[in-house]
Amino acid sequence: MTVRYTPGDLVEARGREWVVLPSPDEGILNVRPLLGSEEDTQRLVLALEREPVKPATFALPGSDRIDTQDGARLLADALRLSLRRGAGPFRSAAQLGVEPRAYQLVPLMMALKLTTVRLLIADDVGIGKTIEAGLIVRELLDRGTIDRFTVICPPHLVEQWVSELAEKFDIDAVAVTSARARSLERGLPASQSLFEAYPFTVVSLDYIKADGRRDDFARACPNMVIVDEAHTCVGGEKGRHQRYELLQRLASSDDRQLLLLTATPHSGDEDAFDRLLSLVDKDFANRPATHDANAQERYRRRLAQHYVQRRRPDIVDGGWNEQRAFAKHKKTDIPYSLVGDFADFQEKVLDYCMAVTNRAADDHGRRRLAFWGTLALMRCVGSSPAAAANALRNRLSGISDAEAIEPVVFDETDGLIDDSDIEPGTPDADNEETRALHELIGLADALNNKRDRDPKINHIKAILKQILTEGAKPVVFCRFIATAAAVGEELRKLFPSHRVEVVTGVLPPEERRARVDNMEEHEKRILVATDCLSEGINLQGLFNSIIHYDLSWNPTRHQQREGRVDRYGQRSKEVISITVFGENSAIDGAVLHVIKRKADAIQKATGIPVPMPEDSDGLTAALMQALLLRSKTPKTQLNFDFGTSVNRFEAKWRDAEENAKASRARYAQGALKPDEVIPEWSKIRALNGGPQEVARFADRALKRIGSPIDRTGKVPQVHFHKLPDRLRERLEFRGIRGSRRVGFTDEPAPEIMFVGRAHPLVAALAEGMTEGALDPRSATFTPLGRAGAWRTDAVTVMTTVLVLRLRFKLVTSGKTNRLLLAEEATGIAFPGTEHVASLMGPDALALLEYEASGNLDQTAIQRQITRALERYATTYESPIGEYARSRAEVLSEDHLRLTEAARGGASVEVQAVMPADVIGIYVLLPEGA
Repeated sequence: MTVRYTPGDLVEARGREWVVLPSPDEGILNVRPLLGSEEDTQRLVLALEREPVKPATFALPGSDRIDTQDGARLLADALRLSLRRGAGPFRSAAQLGVEPRAYQLVPLMMALKLTTVRLLIADDVGIGKTIEAGLIVRELLDRGTIDRFTVICPPHLVEQWVSELAEKFDIDAVAVTSARARSLERGLPASQSLFEAYPFTVVSLDYIKADGRRDDFARACPNMVIVDEAHTCVGGEKGRHQRYELLQRLASSDDRQLLLLTATPHSGDEDAFDRLLSLVDKDFANRPATHDANAQERYRRRLAQHYVQRRRPDIVDGGWNEQRAFAKHKKTDIPYSLVGDFADFQEKVLDYCMAVTNRAADDHGRRRLAFWGTLALMRCVGSSPAAAANALRNRLSGISDAEAIEPVVFDETDGLIDDSDIEPGTPDADNEETRALHELIGLADALNNKRDRDPKINHIKAILKQILTEGAKPVVFCRFIATAAAVGEELRKLFPSHRVEVVTGVLPPEERRARVDNMEEHEKRILVATDCLSEGINLQGLFNSIIHYDLSWNPTRHQQREGRVDRYGQRSKEVISITVFGENSAIDGAVLHVIKRKADAIQKATGIPVPMPEDSDGLTAALMQALLLRSKTPKTQLNFDFGTSVNRFEAKWRDAEENAKASRARYAQGALKPDEVIPEWSKIRALNGGPQEVARFADRALKRIGSPIDRTGKVPQVHFHKLPDRLRERLEFRGIRGSRRVGFTDEPAPEIMFVGRAHPLVAALAEGMTEGALDPRSATFTPLGRAGAWRTDAVTVMTTVLVLRLRFKLVTSGKTNRLLLAEEATGIAFPGTEHVASLMGPDALALLEYEASGNLDQTAIQRQITRALERYATTYESPIGEYARSRAEVLSEDHLRLTEAARGGASVEVQAVMPADVIGIYVLLPEGA
């Protein structure tokens, strides 16, 4: 008769014991070594095993391997911190390397109530959409709902996603880019896609956009897809249209799970917004008529199940008590004055542009291009003489693309922003202009060679001198490559003791990230960057200040710049943003009047950032009018009539403000309240081991292996290079080496490594010590004993404490029925020779923490342990079984309560697998006994 094994059962095969995990079919056993970690999981094909797989039992501790109280406490904590398959309703809690905020659990709770997960997560910049998506994916993996997933994102975000998944969610994903795909495909069968070979992938939009690749991806695409910066895939341009077609094809599969992430779901383009919503559900593209209030309410309620959008005020003031989640953001404008040749140069370029525009006469098309060319040149002039010289040379050389001017001038992108920091070409330089262009280029080069007299550069130097003494670690954002290079060069001269790095679009995404990451080892650092770093890449771990050296002409881009450091995970208490502009600069004044001041006023009035109206003609007219009015020769503007376009653009700004006020709460997620989420999460985190338990364990474990935490300075340090070889090599593989200052709370100060439950150091120590205690032959460190006895004032009668590992089967019901394994570390204490427990769970384990008041000799310890083991079968085994079954009932109720909080989802029944594993047994004797 064939024995059928289910998750949680113990079996013997190949000369060792295994725990059965969820398996793909009856002929295959997915198993994890009883004395190993999740990394050692294997699959056994039953028909091919030489010796039949048979049931096994877990051995009790023996009296031959005893340890001290310190060893007992270490083993109890190591067991708890090594378990990864939690039994609570948040199954992913044991796998996380980040402590999520309660508000970040809302998308997860929403996902758990959906049969097929389709969510549009549109939280504000810096709130933590990556963490929210990672929580959902990690939870679905641990529930067995998915076994593969892919992330689709712009190329500059690929490495960040790979890093975030590994560090925060213990998921090893591979990067699929144009440069790496060939090596990933090498050795694969011709019929196998790399998306089938690698279960977890992060795919660059650059790579996937080719027709053949899109087809291969669509064919082999996993059932779970995350799309980052989703708004870049639904616009009207050709590149966006191709991406939208791909997503539309993926979304057409009714059972495909889809997470769409964007901080700007609605940029004012109603058609693009409808296309975005249609990816969640095709019916959402058909919004009801405004006069049908009932239909609108039904639509809103249904959409609210799939759409979560929170702004910072919603979180800080919305009952989540999250004031500490974000730094205080201090914004200030610090103007400077253009003087001398630098002021004259702007006027000369503007006069040249007006002459070109006048020659366009009444030709609307030529005049429109002339306006764009004027704005393009003027924003380069306003940026730096170096950028102006490049733009003028481009015009002289005939390097221009009329269709490409508009998006560069107005900071529009399709999400692939690699080349947007190049000085734009401008059209139609003719022979009449050649002499004027040569003269202007000569002036620009001359000014570029007089940087020591440049009012703008000297202004930024003065600002940095002040804020650097106050602890600032700034990012200086420039608009163009030439400007960034010039600023970086000057700052290196002025601040030789600082690491000054320049990152622009000339570098591939991998090199940009490497240059930023390499700055971590330098306490004093300044980053100069173009907008190639303004979107997606997180800088909050290394920097706490933003300086806008150049005004962005798109308020959304301005917010994205600041969002690189002003975001969840920023460890400084205050973030400063400084906007630099020329108070007598015609171009800066125009941008401030037409764009920035209005955007700031609307955000102040509504509490949320609002995208600039999409009206390029109106914006062009408004900027040109404001530019000419601020010129020293304002009479030139009298030749043009901007009235209609300017008035229309102003009206659209007013409409944007009214729409923002009306929609502020339209899609706010109000179904889940803080008091429904926070208690459940707190309970699970406490059960798995929180910051206090992690700190305690790391301190004791490192002392045990002879590499104690260095506490000689103000901040504790771990010297990773002094750890035992096997441990050191394992951590070096994860990029952890040298000496690092560490903290165990989820909000360590800047420059301090957060060491949480899933940190590689804690995981390696916990797994190594647990495995070594259970199988001394495989021990990485001196193995812990599993038994002990000592005297303590914590008890008044002899008390036996058993450290337990409970195994459970989780039976899920819903669209898919699954049988999963769960584990829990706990304890139970028995007074005297009683068969009724006096303490259970954390209360029982707490007895191990009371300091011993006296030691026993070796013979007495062995005698106490031997007697305790003799009592096990007759006195302890049955109550332990009852306790395990009662825990299963409690856990079933916890799952049910979570399901009710989420208003739906699959139900879960928790069943205890017997017998429980006794990991350690300890006898505590009262003084005088």
